[in-house]
Amino acid sequence: MLNDMQAAGAGLTYQSSRREPDAPRETRAFPLERRWRQSHQRAGSAPEDITISRWICAQAGIRHEEATTPADRYFFAIALKTTRVKLTRGRHTIFDGVMPAGTLYIGAPSQQLSAQFYASCDFLHFHVSADSYFPALRPGAGPASAESLNDLVLLRDPFAGQLAKALTERGHSADREFARCIGQTLAMHLARRELPHAKVNALPKWRLRRVEEYVATHFDHCISLSELAKVAGLSRMHFAAQFRVATGYRPREYLLHQRIERAKSLLSNSETALAEVALTVGFCTQAHFSTVFKRITGDTPARWRCASRNALASSRLAGVDPISTSKTMPCVLLADFL
Repeated sequence: MLNDMQAAGAGLTYQSSRREPDAPRETRAFPLERRWRQSHQRAGSAPEDITISRWICAQAGIRHEEATTPADRYFFAIALKTTRVKLTRGRHTIFDGVMPAGTLYIGAPSQQLSAQFYASCDFLHFHVSADSYFPALRPGAGPASAESLNDLVLLRDPFAGQLAKALTERGHSADREFARCIGQTLAMHLARRELPHAKVNALPKWRLRRVEEYVATHFDHCISLSELAKVAGLSRMHFAAQFRVATGYRPREYLLHQRIERAKSLLSNSETALAEVALTVGFCTQAHFSTVFKRITGDTPARWRCASRNALASSRLAGVDPISTSKTMPCVLLADFL
C-alpha cells in the first residue's frame, strides 16, 4: 500500500505497439535512452526548453544507475509500468518499494540520485528548463518552490498519468511538437501545483498496517470512515488527513481500488457473472460496479476480461510466461515499504 500498491496498474496501463517500426533515434518524439536519464540533443541544434526521453530496462536482475540533474533543469519521471525500485541520495532513502504505473517523481536542479531497479521497468523522462517554467521561486512565496519540488514522489497524479498515456499511445507517430506540448502542459501543471498550507504527518506504519489488514478482511462490506479511524486509533479528521499523506488516497478511494483489484482477480480467473462479481466485492449493483471499474481501469468489466484473456492466450502461444496487466498483484501491505 504505498499510494497505489494493490491497485497498481488499476487506473493506468500503458501499452505501446508491440511491433513498431524502428524509427531513427533523431526523428523520435521521445528517443530511447542509451544510459539512464541521459537525453541527447540533436546535433547542431540549440538547447530545447523541454526534452523527453524514454528509459526501458527489460532485465530481471538488480540494476544500479546514477545520475545528476543539470543545474538548469528539473527532472520528471513517470512510471509507465509497475516496478520495484529504491531511490537514494547518499545514505538518505527517498523511496523504497513497489512503484505503481502512473507514479510521478520530481527532482530539482543539481541533485544527484541513485536508483536500484529490482524488476523490469519503463519510464518516460522529462528534462525541463528551470528558468522557463520555475523562475526564481522562493520557499513559501508561491504554490511551488525548489524545495517542495525536489524528491517529490506522487504515487497518484491522474493528470500527469493521462498526459503520459496520450504521448505513449501514439508511439513513433507522435511528432516532436506534440510531445513538446505535452511536456509544457506537465511542467505548468507541476509549477502551479497547490501545496498543503500546513504540514501533515503520514499515518504511522503500524497504524497503516492495521487499517490495511482491516480493509483486506472487510472490503466486501460497507466500511465507514469512522470505522477505519477507530481501527487506526485516531479521530476521523486526523485519520483522513494522515491516511492521504501516507497513501495518496482518500480512505473511500482506497477502498474502491481494493474492491476493483479483487474484481479483476475474479474476472481473470473465473467465469463468474458480472452481477455476481459486483456483489462479491461489495457493490450493491452491477451498474455502479461497472461505472467505478471503468473510471479506474479505463475499460468496462466485460472488455477488461476479454483483453485480459486475449493477452494470456497470446503469451501462451508465444511460449512466454503470462505476465500481463490482467494479473493482479498479491496482497502485499504498502506499510511494508514505508
